[in-house]
Amino acid sequence: MPFEFATATRVAFGGGAAEDAGVLVRDLGHRALVVTGRTPARAERLLANLRTNGVEAAVFSVEDEPDVATIELGVARARAEAQDCVVGIGGGSALDAAKAIAALVPNDGPPLDYLEVIGKGKPLANPSLPCVAIPTTAGTGSEVTRNAVIASPGHGVKVSLRGPSIFPRVAIVDFELTLDLPPALTARTGLDALTQLIEPYLSSRANPVTDAICVDGLRRVRGALREAFHDGANRDARNQMALASLLSGMALTNAGLGAVHGFAAVIGGMFGAPHGAVCAALLAHVTEGNLRAVRARTDAAAALHRFEDLAQLLTRDPKAAPEDGVLWLEALVSELEIPGLAAYGVSEREVGTIVEKAARASSMKGNPVELTPEELTAILTAAL
Repeated sequence: MPFEFATATRVAFGGGAAEDAGVLVRDLGHRALVVTGRTPARAERLLANLRTNGVEAAVFSVEDEPDVATIELGVARARAEAQDCVVGIGGGSALDAAKAIAALVPNDGPPLDYLEVIGKGKPLANPSLPCVAIPTTAGTGSEVTRNAVIASPGHGVKVSLRGPSIFPRVAIVDFELTLDLPPALTARTGLDALTQLIEPYLSSRANPVTDAICVDGLRRVRGALREAFHDGANRDARNQMALASLLSGMALTNAGLGAVHGFAAVIGGMFGAPHGAVCAALLAHVTEGNLRAVRARTDAAAALHRFEDLAQLLTRDPKAAPEDGVLWLEALVSELEIPGLAAYGVSEREVGTIVEKAARASSMKGNPVELTPEELTAILTAAL
């Protein structure tokens, strides 16, 4: 079948790769806006590296997951200081903010002109500023995706700014930057990466290239995530998770996602819950609900085979049934101490609203089958 595959222009992967950041950035610009998470001090080594290599750097800190107002501030800052490139360092929030700012600086009009679902969804007429993405977690894969997730508190949802020029020019993936992640954050981000390998593999838009990427990534996560959670200093486990996260970003941007991320976009927007935590709480329940829905469709035999293959990959048992994959996920989520959605303020009275909004989320387009409101309600209720 016809398909296309796209990713970041250049990927630099490996322990110590971040030490080359200054050299890589100076080829793209000389005045960098460095977008960090809530702890800018973690970027001090990068800032020194940039300055050593002749790149002027100004810091823009993102306290939480980026919203429309934060992006507007970042764009105004970059324009006022005539920045010619953007470097994002941190978790998915910092990277998404960096990509969004880089994309909007050369394009006139407010962010809502370009946002999906809640905005006009206009294409970006002018190419983004060069952007370099340096993840410090192993989970989002944002360093190799062509979208930036932005919250709109007024609409109670997270949506994407999307376009081919949003891909970072360079992704620098250095597992050593993840060695100090605490267990809870390791679990949340790692399960996000796992979700982003499972959903593209089961996606109605999967293709042979994304299949190969997902299979390789799943083989890495199935052992390394537990090891990284229990022993954060395990360099091999951290390296495997960094690579799995990178692969998950490549997969999702080319094959799409599914109901986990459809729900997560709404729940994150309504409750301010961390994206990875929401995905972790939903993963097993959505997988089980999708399996049930696939079994109920007479025309979904091909999708059912995918669930069987997934179960065998996760359990390492060539005879595993699709339900065994769900049980494996449930056991992993329990071992990694993931709470239900109620821990983030979600209750039964919001289920109807969440289901209605989630059904319109762009991520739902890749789900293996179209879920009915009743099926979505059952999944969400189980995840509370």
